[in-house]
Amino acid sequence: MIDRDLKAALAVTRFGLGARAGEIAQAKSDPEGYLRAQIRPAGADQPQTNGETSAQRVAGLRELRQMRREARDDAAPDARDPVKAAQRMLRDDTATDFLGRVRLGATTDAAFRERWALFWANHFTVSAVKLATAAVVGPFETEAIRPHVFGRFEDLLIAAETHPGMLLYLDQAQSVGPNSRAATYFRRASAGPERPVGLNENLAREILELHTVGVDGGYGQADVTEFARALTGVSIGGPREGPEQTGAPVFRAAAHEPGARTVMGVRYGEAGRGQGEAILADLARKPQTARFLCTKIARHFTADDPDPALVARLERSWAEGGGRLDRVAEALVTAPEAWDPAPAKFKTPYEFVVSSWRTAGGAPGDAGLLARTLNGMGQKAFSAPSPKGWPEDIASWTAPDAIVKRMIWAQAFSAAVVGERDPRELAMAALGARLRPATATAVARAESRPEAFALLLMSPEFQRR
Repeated sequence: MIDRDLKAALAVTRFGLGARAGEIAQAKSDPEGYLRAQIRPAGADQPQTNGETSAQRVAGLRELRQMRREARDDAAPDARDPVKAAQRMLRDDTATDFLGRVRLGATTDAAFRERWALFWANHFTVSAVKLATAAVVGPFETEAIRPHVFGRFEDLLIAAETHPGMLLYLDQAQSVGPNSRAATYFRRASAGPERPVGLNENLAREILELHTVGVDGGYGQADVTEFARALTGVSIGGPREGPEQTGAPVFRAAAHEPGARTVMGVRYGEAGRGQGEAILADLARKPQTARFLCTKIARHFTADDPDPALVARLERSWAEGGGRLDRVAEALVTAPEAWDPAPAKFKTPYEFVVSSWRTAGGAPGDAGLLARTLNGMGQKAFSAPSPKGWPEDIASWTAPDAIVKRMIWAQAFSAAVVGERDPRELAMAALGARLRPATATAVARAESRPEAFALLLMSPEFQRR
């Protein structure tokens, strides 16, 4: 049984994003209740952005492509200037989205709710590895992820997999059934650069491997192919659908592979759009999905090798609640295994920067500086290296060079923000009962306030949660 002071510190620094002034004291009377109060059916908070939707961003991408074509055909020296301007605007939009998200993390009074949303955003990764996905990754998170993170997993799954961001990232928008009417038409017509290329299995594979049952979930290559066929026709609206549907998710019946499909032993009759959605709904309800995702939740919040009893507890809540994520979140914060005092998780660069701002009592205001900071630490904004998302294990973030970069940033950050404040008080506010005597002594004996604050940020207990 851990004392209430330590439990309050864990509530804020493990389940949240780091402590702001007074936050640990606020959680002390009822640490579990403090976290439960942040769970709400309406979903996570929304960051401040320029307000553009994914449909508007996709429409902007289409205009950019048209401008590129026109620029290639224009011999004038300044013909490409509008193209560069449009590209810059899209990149600025993405930077604004990311800055809004970090500012929300740095200032929110419901940091557990924000961490829970960030977990699901990383689970359903859409990465800004190309201009098309960079333009919509922010709206993907605000439209498909944040509204559903405390609802049914089935609803979150369908929203994520059918959103234009995911369709662009995993090339689903171009997938055409081999025996569909669209494929028959294009086989008869001459090939061209804008023609569909046939069946694409990327989305189906990642849904099975990464988003639902997991690589050991009992599916095979035949299931991937059949699922991909069921998903054909799910695409993004363009000129043929008209301006009201441009950039929105659409279903093109002519591109859908006709016939029944069998996925993981279950037969799904021909139902057009409903065929793929029925498979998604069944995948959401499978016990393999509950086990895979509850293990991943436990790993994110507690340890790289989570306690099997905690995973079992989360699975049971998942099953009893019919996949309701608010029930799972409540089971997590009330599980004794989740409150082990040993800090087993190492902060990612994103978590380190956000928690540093929370301790300092502010938020970043320069998107460019923020981008350079995280690029230098190896976690480029909205740019996970693969559909697996950002790694969370200790080994991925503790290379000597990575630690040196954190230290250099901590020194510069401390010099800029600490001012005349007492670092000893900041240390107690940041860590509470988790503050080790050795760290408290080092902070107290530092030669300057900036040095003391940097020592706090680089201390083992601040780097871990």
